[in-house]
Amino acid sequence: MQKKTIVLVTGASGFIGAHCVLALLKKGYAVRAVVRSESRIEKCKALINEHCSGDADVEYAIATLDADRGWDTAVEGCKYVIHVASPLPLNQPSDPNKLIIPARDGTLRVLKAASRAGVKRIVITSSEAAVCGSPLREKDYIYDEKDWTDLSNKTVTAYNQSKTIAERAAWNFVNENNSIELATVCPGVVLGPMLEPKVNTSLELIKRLMNGSMLLIPPIGYEIVDVRDVADLHLLAMEKPNGAGGRFIASAGFMWLEEVAETLRSSLGKDANKVPTRHAPTWLVRFLALFDPTIRIILPDLNQLRRTSYETSRRELGWIPRPPDEAAIATAKSLLAYGILDRNS
Repeated sequence: MQKKTIVLVTGASGFIGAHCVLALLKKGYAVRAVVRSESRIEKCKALINEHCSGDADVEYAIATLDADRGWDTAVEGCKYVIHVASPLPLNQPSDPNKLIIPARDGTLRVLKAASRAGVKRIVITSSEAAVCGSPLREKDYIYDEKDWTDLSNKTVTAYNQSKTIAERAAWNFVNENNSIELATVCPGVVLGPMLEPKVNTSLELIKRLMNGSMLLIPPIGYEIVDVRDVADLHLLAMEKPNGAGGRFIASAGFMWLEEVAETLRSSLGKDANKVPTRHAPTWLVRFLALFDPTIRIILPDLNQLRRTSYETSRRELGWIPRPPDEAAIATAKSLLAYGILDRNS
């Protein structure tokens, strides 16, 4: 019997990482899942087994972004690496280095270990934060894979800095060493079906709309993509010959938060009766941000129509995502199914 190809997945217990693991298993790969500690192995194992049809061909390795220990062992025997793990906080830290250093150094640790082990290709989860994370260039501008966040702009958030610097470091390493193939995937706001009753940062937006804690709708919007399509794009970038050396945007379309709210109300009926209908003026959002750090994080996005094109992902890899409204609805249905909206927190 032919031995299965082994793919290492970092951040395997996270929202995107777990969906990548399931997509790989569905296509017949063996997976080596990297988690941060021994205690997370059983949790990750239970999560994957719950959603995997048939036997899950998964083994586990322990390694962290802030230490070299464990990475050489983790990548041994792997043909591909999908590096998803990166810090994504609900609140921006006062010191950007708290995000920048683990994101950049962790990415380089994984790259160097993969290069030493003879891994053929690594696919790194970057973000549209590295593409259009600075103020809008000009009205009606559409960003693509050639664009980079302008780090000289002082309004760029710590998270956007961390994703930009980490991806730049990865490309610099590969260009200087030429020992491994690299592809990067740059998702917008990732929504879609949850695999466990855990709300990460990107899903928090839908939760707050659904549970009524967002009383007014701020004038913000985002490029949205379904997590299942993000996982599929990672696999396409890993498998396709022209994935090597590619930077691929993963977004299905821009939606103002007002449009998301309308979609939830029209699709979910009484289950969405707490979704707000009134709007928050810009001045009020800025005032509230003085007291609430979770509001402060959205200030750079106020009234910003930042659109991106996934044409390269479609043309080069054949990637066609679900519409963004489907991703928002899938998130809301997961929140309802897991009973998360009934909780006080």
